[in-house]
Amino acid sequence: MTKDQPAAEPPGRRTSSARSDVGRFYDEFAADYHLVYPDWDASVARQGAALDALIRAHLGDRPAEVLDCACGIGTQAIGLAALGHHVTGTDLSPVATARAAAEAARRGLRLPAAAADMRRLPFPAGRFDAVVCADNALPHLLTPEDVHTALTELRRVLRPGGLLLLSTRPYDDLRRTRPTSTTPRTTDRDGRRSVVFQLWHWHADGERYDLELFRLTPGSPAGSPADTTSWHTAVHRSTYWALTSAQLTAFAHQAGFTAPAWQPPTRTGFFQPLLTARTP
Repeated sequence: MTKDQPAAEPPGRRTSSARSDVGRFYDEFAADYHLVYPDWDASVARQGAALDALIRAHLGDRPAEVLDCACGIGTQAIGLAALGHHVTGTDLSPVATARAAAEAARRGLRLPAAAADMRRLPFPAGRFDAVVCADNALPHLLTPEDVHTALTELRRVLRPGGLLLLSTRPYDDLRRTRPTSTTPRTTDRDGRRSVVFQLWHWHADGERYDLELFRLTPGSPAGSPADTTSWHTAVHRSTYWALTSAQLTAFAHQAGFTAPAWQPPTRTGFFQPLLTARTP
């Protein structure tokens, strides 16, 4: 597990056929989302550096116009903005995008961010040099139609020769092993302890699974966080489509991308496998 691996990695972000379920989850979790990382600020810097290296390697050593279409609270977007890129963030959760913009401003950075569905982006064609869809966001789409719609929309907002950067969990391995839980991990930030773990319930098709994320914090909901005599348990539920690299590569081709290629974490320094692809 890498330093940037979130503690029991949170449910894949931001997009679903049912906005009410996924959007509500991220609205409710936005204030504490950083707690799933051992050190969120360090993860922001490392993930930004890894993505920056890929953008510059593909598009040239210059700042790029970047859309983070699943920006959450800004983990990747802030890191890229800090390295000079002109980043716009969108996400299903308006609470998360508001926090992303505020976190960027607190660091002296500009990050325009707004709620939007990656299947229906509010931008003209050819607006961006690069689109980032990171942290297992796309697998929240559960049908081929929705995946195709999202990837086609990401291609639409990229300029000719633009770059897609998309990361997922290592589903080639996970589809084989079909884990049922993750190891509990404890993080401490600002004097707040959080224990996070997941239970996974695989569907009969062997491709999709329901996830329960358990987050334990000291004290009762109405009590003080410093109260160590009891624990408050919050449970968040979501569903994934565990798309293999071959499946996503085929979807990228169908959406009109060219030269799709998978980059392992050992090569990129990013904590998840990354698919890179270009627009014609």
